[in-house]
Formats: sequence, C-alpha cells, structure tokens
Amino acid sequence: MPEPVFALIDCNSFYASCERVFRPDLQRTPIVVLSNNDGCVIARSADAKPFVKMGALLHEIRGDLKRHGIVAFSSNYALYGDISERVMSVMEARLPAIEVYSIDEAFADLSGMPESLESLARSLQSEIKQKTGIPVGIGIASTKTLAKLANHAAKRWQRQTGGVVDLRDPVRRDKLLKALPVENVWGIGKRMQVHLNALGIKTAWDLANSDAWALRKRFNVIVEKTARELRGIACLELEEAAPAKQEICCSRSFGKRLQTVEPIQEAVTAFATRAAEKLRQQHSLCRQIRVSLRTGMFNPNEAKYANGLLCQLPYPTDDTRLIIAAAHEGISRLYREGFSYAKAQVLLLDLCRRDEYTQDLFAPEQPVRTERLMSTLDAINSRWGRGTLQPGRIAKPTEWAMRREMLSPAYTTCWNGLLKAHAR
Repeated sequence: MPEPVFALIDCNSFYASCERVFRPDLQRTPIVVLSNNDGCVIARSADAKPFVKMGALLHEIRGDLKRHGIVAFSSNYALYGDISERVMSVMEARLPAIEVYSIDEAFADLSGMPESLESLARSLQSEIKQKTGIPVGIGIASTKTLAKLANHAAKRWQRQTGGVVDLRDPVRRDKLLKALPVENVWGIGKRMQVHLNALGIKTAWDLANSDAWALRKRFNVIVEKTARELRGIACLELEEAAPAKQEICCSRSFGKRLQTVEPIQEAVTAFATRAAEKLRQQHSLCRQIRVSLRTGMFNPNEAKYANGLLCQLPYPTDDTRLIIAAAHEGISRLYREGFSYAKAQVLLLDLCRRDEYTQDLFAPEQPVRTERLMSTLDAINSRWGRGTLQPGRIAKPTEWAMRREMLSPAYTTCWNGLLKAHAR
C-alpha cells in the first residue's frame, strides 16, 4: 500500500482575484473586498495588505484607500461561487480524489501517483490559471496538517517557490517547522496558542516534538492529532463527501434600520426560503426552527433589544411554505414597536436525514405532493437561476436588501453582466 500523500490547493486572495479576472486593468492595482452592507474588509489582494488590516471598517479607511490607490468592491457572492466551481472542476478532472474544504481551497489525495508530484502540481497550477484566471498555491506533504503548512510556505515565499512546496523531505520539513510560529499551524487558534506558549511550545517544531498523550490529557484529541500529523503520521483522512450539517442558518444584516414589521417579515421570508433550499440540498428534514431579531448593538444612541424563540413544526419537513409560516409567527411574537432593527436570523434545528427518519404510524407526515412541489421548485431554480420562482412575499426592490454600492457585474451568471465587445 503506497504511503499517504496529500496536497492542499488554495486560491491566492480569492475574492480579489475573482474581481481581477474580468478587470485586467486592475492587475497591478491593490484591491479590497467588503463584507455585507459594505461594512468592513474581508479580503485583500497581496499588494493591499501592507496598507489595510483585515476587518478594518470602511468608513474609517476611506482616506487610506484613496491615498494608496486601493479599489474597493462589494461582495459579489454569485461571481465567487461560480468561479469556485470552475476551479474545483479543473481539480476533479486532473486528480483522483479531492475534498472541497472551503470556497477557495481543496485537499487532494496524491497517494500512489507515478509522476513527479511537483511537476504535477505546477502543471495543475498552470491549467487552473489558464482556464479560470485564478492563481493558486499548492502544498504537498505526507499529512493534511503538513500540506497546510506547505501551502502557507508556498504563498509566503512565492518568488522563491513559484507557489509550490513539497514537504515530504524530512530535512526540508523540519527546517520549516522550526521557522514557523505555532499559531501558523492549522487548528491552533489564538487561545490555544497562549496555552501552548505557556508550556514553552513556541514553534511548530516544538509542538511536533511534544508528548502527544500529554497534549491529549491537558487539551483534547485534536491537539494530539495535530502534533502527530506534524511528525508525518497521517491521522486525518480525505473526506470526499461533506457531512450533512446538523444546523442550517441564514442570517443577514439589513441594508438600513427597520422600524416596521412588514419589511422584517419580507427579509425573514427570504432567509427561510434560502435555508429550506440548503435543507433539501443535503436531503434532510427539519423538526423546529429558531427565529431571532435584534437591533444594532454598538451605537450608544440607539435603544437595544435582542430576542429569539423556538418554533415547532407540525412534522419533520423541508417544505418552504411551512418553514416561512413558522418564521413569520416567530417574528410576530418577537417584534416590539419603538426599536430600529438591524438583523434577523432563521436557524433550522433538529435535522434528520430522509433515509434515517422512521415515520410514526399515528403522527402526521409530509404529504407526497409537497415533496413533488419542492422538487419542481428546485429544478426550475436550478435550471433558470436562483430566485426564478420564489414566495410572493419577497418584494423587489426591498427595504432590507444589503447595501452593495461597489458591486461588480455577475459576469458569469447573468446575461446582463456579460462583457460586451465594441468594434473600433
């Protein structure tokens, strides 16, 4: 049986790179991408990082953006999601098995592949760039945790490595472990870093050489496995199929403060609709939902209110209509006059897989016609685009819609966003 070999393929500054694909004039211009309602910075191109901190509030850095010639974009999730699917499809065509870890990165199993893995990685890197326009970094190692560190090194020392690092050589691996602080290790957060530093564990090398059983007793099994993986002992396998979520949440801040209940119910209708779509995508049913509503919590001049409640559904269901009705009932009970509301949330709870649910002979159950209706709804929206069919309660335009004043076109998912060529 071949020794395990993993690769981590990670897109460089993904959101910013997506914006550059259709704007070649911005190839040498620093870019930042903003959160919902254009609140704060959630992504930066490499050339913007020296001037703008992650999480910086837009209203506080407008001067810095102008001073350094940085272009800001509102989050264009339709574009990013579509480009992500294209990147992943290139990987799937070239690699035997991948685990999509997030929108911009995936693990791959390279065990037993005959050709030079570094040559394979550089060929894949070139193909992704050619077919999608997205630059990627690739780390190769004998464990997933080491592959993460190899990818970190590939990006940090881009010029020297060309964006590809193979850490299977023990000498090269140990050299990197000694150079990287322990907080750069995958799965070691800031709180854990403080505890490890107090024990004299300052670098990834220190963690790799710590007593794994002692780490398990003092902390948890995750830290133990991390230490073993840093030594080259594979403890984490590739997950080709993502596990079904135990909770499904849909939440957004409103584009402006809302005082009346009607636009809040419109927003909650949209959130419940999207949550139900996600529920059906993983073939699950929901028994109850939690609805919550709150005002802004940071303005000292605004009255504060936050509350939530559980709503029981009549039977396990994925029916958008039932979930919306329960959410509306919850909002009606939560709403209080005299407040300016900033955010609502719909959380689906007590989920069960369709193939794991045993019906009660005497309890009500979801009608077959409902399943057919939801399947038809999803099929139409899948073919013609999300929102083609939606509840009539969702009005357009809406008071609660996100502010996205610097939104780029949906170049790949909307006819109106297609680039136009003009003859000279």
